[in-house]
Amino acid sequence: MDAQTVVTREKLTQDLKVVVADAEELLRATANQAGEKVAVAREKIQESLRRAKIKLAEAEGVVADKTKEAARATDEYVHENPWKAVGIAAGVGLIIGLLIGRR
Repeated sequence: MDAQTVVTREKLTQDLKVVVADAEELLRATANQAGEKVAVAREKIQESLRRAKIKLAEAEGVVADKTKEAARATDEYVHENPWKAVGIAAGVGLIIGLLIGRR
């Protein structure tokens, strides 16, 4: 895992924690009162959700790109080494079969 992935994951986690904290604040504010505090809390939650959605979309894009890259690399490997790929697949199938058979 590269440093950018770790930073992105940490930032996403931090953003989601802010959203949760804002949601809790909204719940506390609406439990006893309505009015300006509720409006301010709702605005903060909407902004946090907006930022979190943007970060999630960016993270999804990165994951999709990495997945496509891995699929391309796998496809190239299989085309260059078909018998090795068949052997690996057979080995994995055997191991999975043994594990399932133990249950």
